[in-house]
Amino acid sequence: MPEPDVLTFKEMCARFDVTPRTLRYYEYIELLSPQKEGRARFYGPREVARMTLILRGRRFGFSLEELRQWLDIYDKKGTEEQSRVWVELADRQLKVLQEQYDELAGTIDDLRELRDQVAKSLDS
Repeated sequence: MPEPDVLTFKEMCARFDVTPRTLRYYEYIELLSPQKEGRARFYGPREVARMTLILRGRRFGFSLEELRQWLDIYDKKGTEEQSRVWVELADRQLKVLQEQYDELAGTIDDLRELRDQVAKSLDS
């Protein structure tokens, strides 16, 4: 019988608003390792914390492989090394996101200028 602070498969999907397919895939690529009893899966505090970090990392644009490797550091080398690697990953991703932001800002400016030209030609 699972402990009281664990979530079922269905509860885990609902809590994190992910599809069953996504949750199964995260297990398949070893991002998550739920307790299994027969065909049932149960997710304890460790898996809930990992899922929170995975979804946050995805939001920031990290690949699943980067996240898997980063999460593995905790088990192998501890919190300090994991934090050190996180800073390196974050610095790299901040640069990527800033480049995307700058490119998008240029695209918005170009579209705005073209829209204004077309709108002006309609007024003439």
